[in-house]
Amino acid sequence: MKDGKRLGEKRLSAIDTALTDDLYEKLLILKITDAKGNLIERERRTTVNHAMKSCRRAWNVVARRHPGKLPLVNPFAQMGLRSSNRETPTATYEELLAFRAKAVALGLPSLATAALIGWEWLQRETDIFATFDVSHYRPKERPNMVRVVDEKTKQEGWIPLLDDAGAPLYPELMAELDAIKRDRIGGLMLCRDWGNRVPWPTWPKPDQPDFTHLSRKVKEVIRAANLRDQLSFTSFRHGGFTEGGDAELTDREMLAQGRHTTVKVLPKYTKRTTRQIVNGAKKRRAARTKDGHLSE
Repeated sequence: MKDGKRLGEKRLSAIDTALTDDLYEKLLILKITDAKGNLIERERRTTVNHAMKSCRRAWNVVARRHPGKLPLVNPFAQMGLRSSNRETPTATYEELLAFRAKAVALGLPSLATAALIGWEWLQRETDIFATFDVSHYRPKERPNMVRVVDEKTKQEGWIPLLDDAGAPLYPELMAELDAIKRDRIGGLMLCRDWGNRVPWPTWPKPDQPDFTHLSRKVKEVIRAANLRDQLSFTSFRHGGFTEGGDAELTDREMLAQGRHTTVKVLPKYTKRTTRQIVNGAKKRRAARTKDGHLSE
């Protein structure tokens, strides 16, 4: 606060709508200084929106449990929060290969494997680094499958690793995971590549893994590989979804691969590309020819 006090020291009666609006604007823009001393401003609307919604709910819960103790008006309500329209940058397959090669060269092979998991199995970093256990991969009862768990949607399933003829569906990824499992008895599949090989995330709270150190390492690899600076680890998962769209996967196939429950979310991950437009035009023209409606 301007008087040097922290917001948490204020009495609840002093927290009004004007204060919360000022707080929102103050938190919205993050100002950081890069290694060259340049001031960089970055909007973090999604993060701040979540913070305001958490405060709104906390206020409502306390007001209900302690009637008459809080001001009647919840200052975090009806803030007119606007969702971020920033799309997650989507990595190309060439960028995936460059990232993986540089990660290995920097002694971080676990990040190379993780990026390929995000691309192939369309998993989030929480699922890859905080949930994926050695026992999930090729267990004795299902030696040709891997169990995938989606913490966000609470969906889980088994992905086959071989086709009907016994050929590997993910040869590069399987080779890397097989090598890891040979030297591991249990625990998380992907750990840090140095020291005691502790997990990549930390857990400030039991159910809230923190990926700050992971994000910094990923960014180091991205920059060392001379890739677009706006890329993040999530970009590889989005790239896998978009590859599925380019490969003309049906909505049901996309839902099965991404473990989503509704097609409404697919446009968020499967970016529209010119290849998809071309494929769509060819399919429509082929349908007209097949039905005998195409005039030359």
